[in-house]
Amino acid sequence: MKISVLGTGIVGQTIAGKLTELGHTVSMGTRDAASTKLRTEPNRMTGVSFSEWHQKYPGVIVQDYGKLPAEAGLYVNATSGTATMDALCLVGKKKLNGKTLLDIANPLDFSKGMPPTLAVSNIDSLAEQIQSEFPKVMVVKGLNTMNCSIMVNPDLITGDHNVFLSGNDDGSKLLIRTILLDIGWKDRMIIDLGDISTSRGTEMLLPLWIRLRGTLGTPEFNFLIARNI
Repeated sequence: MKISVLGTGIVGQTIAGKLTELGHTVSMGTRDAASTKLRTEPNRMTGVSFSEWHQKYPGVIVQDYGKLPAEAGLYVNATSGTATMDALCLVGKKKLNGKTLLDIANPLDFSKGMPPTLAVSNIDSLAEQIQSEFPKVMVVKGLNTMNCSIMVNPDLITGDHNVFLSGNDDGSKLLIRTILLDIGWKDRMIIDLGDISTSRGTEMLLPLWIRLRGTLGTPEFNFLIARNI
């Protein structure tokens, strides 16, 4: 499948790398592809620069948002939440309409330092704003409640833990579920919360996630919904 990942930070790199390993044809979108490919500063999480990462995955095409290939069947929003709308507008509705968009971003506002606040919550969500602005795009919220290392390797956590999906289109949610299964998630670990409005709940988990990250001293944890079946 041809997939375009929006955002070239650590989340975008992690997702794009895994999708490439699974055999997909992956492009990455950024504001300035030329300068992005020349980035040599080490990522603070991995110590690896973008140029070093790209040497490992030379088949990933890095393009300006507006130059991403029109043939992509799936888009993955791995931008920072506050940059999402600008990035999607640069890609353009012509390319996005009729496509599935997996939104893994969170509307975190770091303007007042740490811990960040949510730029939108309670009665709205970033995913809903995307769906409202791009009504012909099938938006699916998912993978936004965990560190990117776990997104692509759920076996980092011992035992079952959960990934949540929200979206209005059942076919698009099925597509994302299939990709999650290919990554290594088990079907029982995937919880479909319902329509796109349910993404409010998963986005509002982020303040708790951030506090847990500080308390536990590691990002390698995830949520498990314990229930009697």
